Amino acid sequence: MTTNPSAIDIFDTKKVFGGSLMRFRHQSDVTKTTMTCAVFLPPSISDENPVPVIMYLSGLTCTDENVCQKSGVFKSLSEKKIAFIAPDTSPRNAGIPGEDDSYDFGTGAGFYLDATVSPW
Repeated sequence: MTTNPSAIDIFDTKKVFGGSLMRFRHQSDVTKTTMTCAVFLPPSISDENPVPVIMYLSGLTCTDENVCQKSGVFKSLSEKKIAFIAPDTSPRNAGIPGEDDSYDFGTGAGFYLDATVSPW
């Protein structure tokens, strides 16, 4: 993994219903951790043919892979020419004291807010 914060490492690509499902990771300036994301691009996408996008935010304990593996959404996305973005919403290996003590705090616990109380 590179330490360049703007570098994107595409580490997996699969053909799915004629489109491409890619997984990538990058070093986040905000969380100070490596974050992953899944992106599905339908076969019809191009510079001349942009498509709408659905952003899917997983819930508690989920990763970017959960919805990709369990939802069965890609056939419909491909047919309807819709792109799909599924970021892993939970920083992992952040080094927060107690982050692995409970499933609903720390690793795997995605909360869409900024902490305002020390030490978070």
